Amino acid sequence: METIELERFLPYRLNRIAAAVSRRFRGVYAAQTGLSVPEWRVLATLAQLGTLTAKAIGEHSDMHKTKVSRAVAELERRRWLRRRPNPGDRREELLTLSAAGLHAYAAIVPGMLALERELTGSLGPQGIEALLTALDGLERVMGLDRPAPPVE
Repeated sequence: METIELERFLPYRLNRIAAAVSRRFRGVYAAQTGLSVPEWRVLATLAQLGTLTAKAIGEHSDMHKTKVSRAVAELERRRWLRRRPNPGDRREELLTLSAAGLHAYAAIVPGMLALERELTGSLGPQGIEALLTALDGLERVMGLDRPAPPVE
């Protein structure tokens, strides 16, 4: 019987790395705001892309619609997010960050970028470029190289 050496098996390693990186970054935004991972992803997606539907956020961030819905509700409860009807599809709402949401995001970003620099610093410029090129290739192979959803 063939076996898999998990410590060298790509899916296993990517999953472990992703989980560890997510925990480290969660320490930045959770300490400041108490946000959960899905809440942070919704906040960051809207800050980057502007007005979107919940469905577009889920597709962009690869989150299940239930997680997106709960995150949207929490951000709305904090008054960091606004909803308005989608004139193109009455079944959907358009979501936008409020001024308070943009302010909260702006306060989190410096710590996130500092942690990213810390994590990638040991790789050196060539190592970072090689890592990004490899990730681009894996995303292409997995069909994840699609453009960002259209901003409404």
